[in-house]
Amino acid sequence: MATITFREATIDDAPLLRYWDSQPHVLVSGHDEDWNWEEELPKKHDWREMLIAEIDGRQIGIIQIIDPALEETHYWGHTPPNMRALDIWIGEPDDTGKGYGTEMMRQAIDRCFNDPAVTAILIDPLVTNVRAHRFYERLGFIFVENRYFADDSCLIFQLSRSEYYK
Repeated sequence: MATITFREATIDDAPLLRYWDSQPHVLVSGHDEDWNWEEELPKKHDWREMLIAEIDGRQIGIIQIIDPALEETHYWGHTPPNMRALDIWIGEPDDTGKGYGTEMMRQAIDRCFNDPAVTAILIDPLVTNVRAHRFYERLGFIFVENRYFADDSCLIFQLSRSEYYK
């Protein structure tokens, strides 16, 4: 497989991200909200990283890494310190099923756990996204609970540092 690298997402990525947001495989995964890319991408926060995944300079996806205890909307509610939460999507349907998502997640997990204080990582796929559930479980994530975020019924999965490095 080709080498996947991450770079910080910039305002120049906004048109591509809006296009990816409109793709049916992205919409079915629950990414149907307006991310307000033009507004969000220029903002720099200590609690968030927005990373474009590339292969040989071609954008294939995006990963968002947040500290859920510090994130300003408190989307995750009360969470203990030293955790991270991830959002991931592959932009083009032709780039799915090739192992890119697995490699992106492995790199993102390593990036999170490179901070020795981080104890666990959360992810929240829709209840209906059974394919994502199996994907996260293969990576070592363990089901924690069902939870509603606004109108979205989600399953919460967690990957602890101790389980990942077991």
